[in-house]
Amino acid sequence: MSTLEIRDLQVSVKLPDGELKPILTGVDLTVRSGETHAIMGPNGSGKSTLAYAVAGHPKYEITGGSVTLDGEDVLALSVDERARAGLFLAMQYPVEVPGVSVANFLRTAKTAIDGEAPKLRTWAGELRGAMERLHMDPAFAQRNVNEGFSGGEKKRHEIVQLKLLKPKIAILDETDSGLDVDALRVVSEGVNQVRDTGDTGLLLITHYTRILRYIKPDFVHVFVGGRIVEEGGPELADKLEDEGYERYAAGAGSARA
Repeated sequence: MSTLEIRDLQVSVKLPDGELKPILTGVDLTVRSGETHAIMGPNGSGKSTLAYAVAGHPKYEITGGSVTLDGEDVLALSVDERARAGLFLAMQYPVEVPGVSVANFLRTAKTAIDGEAPKLRTWAGELRGAMERLHMDPAFAQRNVNEGFSGGEKKRHEIVQLKLLKPKIAILDETDSGLDVDALRVVSEGVNQVRDTGDTGLLLITHYTRILRYIKPDFVHVFVGGRIVEEGGPELADKLEDEGYERYAAGAGSARA
């Protein structure tokens, strides 16, 4: 079993004038293999900042606290080292990579993560199977990464990566953003297949409860003003659906995602 431990994490972003603006003001969170944690909160609460800070985005400066994965200091690692250690980030807005095919991208990523290239014969079958389970035409493997993909196709490709790379901890940043009902159902099925292996812990960031109708969280954390202000089980998501975030507004502060 793997464990991601975030303790008193404080993160700032550098403004154009060089000033540091605090975003996260002390986050404590533990995610273990097989667990699904939903982080919910209004716009500007710092949810995406948490995702990108843990993944190692250079825009964000860690000003306090710690992040460890199985006891290893994540914050001391480069972005690629964090990926090899077992962290995965599915981005809210996946980028296009012209000139690099999906097949080459995924095999190169798998080689970098595992330290050796997968065998071509078995790899081709794994890739085809993962794409078909996400209802992606295998012909997409020969297209450039995300180039000309619809929003739903980009998100399906993110989950194909998740299934093939098999991380210890996966952070899914608003995976439901821009998806219609059919695409949301397919993407959620893919995430559930990964979760059901018991090998990966999921940190699911979302504004809304609709994805939680398909991906049942074990824990729900309400994120406001750069910190977690309430925690509970899946029933907390239903409460948020009924009541919204208004009652937390007083603690919102000035955080921005």
